[in-house]
Amino acid sequence: MDAEERMMTTEDRTMTDHEDARTQLVEVSRRLGGDPELVLHGGGNTSAKGTSTDVTGAAVETVWVKGSGWDLATITEDGFAPLRRERLLELLACPRLSDTQMVNELRQASLRADAPTASIEALLHAALPGRFVLHSHADAIVALTDQAEDDGLVTRVLGDAVAVLPYVKPGFDLARLVAEHDGLMSGRVRAVVLRNHGLFTAGDDAEGVLAEHLELVGRASRALGRDSWGDTGEDLAERGGGIGELAAFRGELSALAGRPFVVAQSRSSRAASAAADPAAAERWSRGTATPEHVIRTKREPLVGRDLAGYAERYLATVDRLADPAVPLARLDPAPRAVLDPEWGLLTAGATAAAAAAVHDIVLHTADIIDAADAAGEYRSLDERQSFEIEYWELEQARLAASRTTAPMAGEVALVTGAASGIGRAIAAELRRAGAAVVAVDRDPRVRDEDAVDRVGVVGDVSDPEVMRRAVEAAVRGFGGLDVLVAAAGVFPEPTPIARLDPAGWDRGLRVNTTAVAHALTAAHPALVQAPRGGRVVLVSSKNVAAPGPGAAAYSASKSAAAQLARVAALEWAPDGIRVNLVEPDAVFDTGIWTPELLAERAAQYGMSVQEYKTRNLLGVEVSSTQVAEAVRVLVDGGLTATTGAHLTVDGGNDRVV
Repeated sequence: MDAEERMMTTEDRTMTDHEDARTQLVEVSRRLGGDPELVLHGGGNTSAKGTSTDVTGAAVETVWVKGSGWDLATITEDGFAPLRRERLLELLACPRLSDTQMVNELRQASLRADAPTASIEALLHAALPGRFVLHSHADAIVALTDQAEDDGLVTRVLGDAVAVLPYVKPGFDLARLVAEHDGLMSGRVRAVVLRNHGLFTAGDDAEGVLAEHLELVGRASRALGRDSWGDTGEDLAERGGGIGELAAFRGELSALAGRPFVVAQSRSSRAASAAADPAAAERWSRGTATPEHVIRTKREPLVGRDLAGYAERYLATVDRLADPAVPLARLDPAPRAVLDPEWGLLTAGATAAAAAAVHDIVLHTADIIDAADAAGEYRSLDERQSFEIEYWELEQARLAASRTTAPMAGEVALVTGAASGIGRAIAAELRRAGAAVVAVDRDPRVRDEDAVDRVGVVGDVSDPEVMRRAVEAAVRGFGGLDVLVAAAGVFPEPTPIARLDPAGWDRGLRVNTTAVAHALTAAHPALVQAPRGGRVVLVSSKNVAAPGPGAAAYSASKSAAAQLARVAALEWAPDGIRVNLVEPDAVFDTGIWTPELLAERAAQYGMSVQEYKTRNLLGVEVSSTQVAEAVRVLVDGGLTATTGAHLTVDGGNDRVV
């Protein structure tokens, strides 16, 4: 066998080893990350060791470590950074390594330039001798270790074969502590519990490592008398607080945050009971369940509604704990969780997803506090330790990398007629811009796209009760209302005035005009509290300026709605609410334009359907997406000195220009 054949054989073997390790790693990582009792919102990390081949054909001992920012529940092979294990072990021989140096060295040890940044616990994964390493922040393990006194409870429950280490900030120091542990290095001990943090299990068989991990977590749960963690309880039928109060509270909280925030009111009865606990202020003052949560939730929730007092205390704590010789950019002092006996739990974030993550963390923490108190006395990291994590340079870098730059992040929009056509396109465009959306339509399909940042409300937009429910959904679900887009509309059957259809006339006025009036009335109390000023856009029509024959019901009702919007612009300017109109024409990808109606209108003008669709100065087809883009321009934070404007989206119309 010549040298080339030997190299190919080695490469085939190492590629198989490489692929097998990564395939097993992805599978067990997803199973670990898919259980919220083990891992919440991107927490935890995993790794595998094996051999890969570099471009020279040389075999390289490799450790694949979860990349920072990847979620174990959905991770793929691309989510793991391949690192030279030999180099990582060399780094552990250093007497000390700063965080900045460590990150730099990890990047240099990567075998792939486009790989994600490796977890800050990469050195620890490299040090543990097992081929696979799984790390979780399991609720049961955290509750077992979040104790004021270390009286041996963890060892009594989990056994002597589990190493129990004091909390050390993840990174070089923790990796060194593990690397110097005789039991772990000899293989006699195959699991590590880091107090106030979580569990590591290691071994050569991926399934066996996962099974051992789950067995230890189950043992802790049984010892604490818990069958489940983080349950929401039954949904509440009612939530306290008025719409105006909640919207004003969100406005004040957003001012502290320095940008609009989503503030969601929980429907969980479990959350309500935690908020109503007379001892809530004392119990929740003992710190977050795991140190990493401080980045999402701050160390403590606000108990009650005194936002100014909370902010004052937070900033005073930062000033007291910060090193005056080290420059520090203070984070905003807005709370991320609020526990109030009447309002229940409110969770806040720069996006709906961020607020939802806080909600999950609070529910799990409530169970952890209860279980830890039942076993002894719940106690997490003290103020200084929490401060060091919250302002840790590596966590700050991770936070900055995840911060959204979407122009409407933290804002809330309500869009009528959102199940199809222009309304649906607008709802999608505003979500892309970062807004949370309440979509309203009589068509039940309006709920088909519901997600953490979107809620569908089914009902007739001309019914004032439906609009009241829609605004309430915006305020209770997301904290308030920044944008109202009235896009619902109908085109009654075309008839000459001489043969006017009373039913069509009434329907046009009800949907195109009266519904707009109800929407404006319902939305005003929330719009007036919008952090950046409320915005309203009416999807109007070219027919307001240039009506067509046979379209009396449509043209008159749209003109009346346009007058409503103009009056609202006059009346609401002192409230800082801008009201503008978008006037589309010849938008044929909507429910209004059936093939039959399109053919009929084209014939009326003596044109083919294609000619009719492009009968504008630019000779282009106008789409719902283009109308949606025009709406976004009016509401996404620009044009702050524009109200009462009419923006045409019609390709140019010689009757209007």
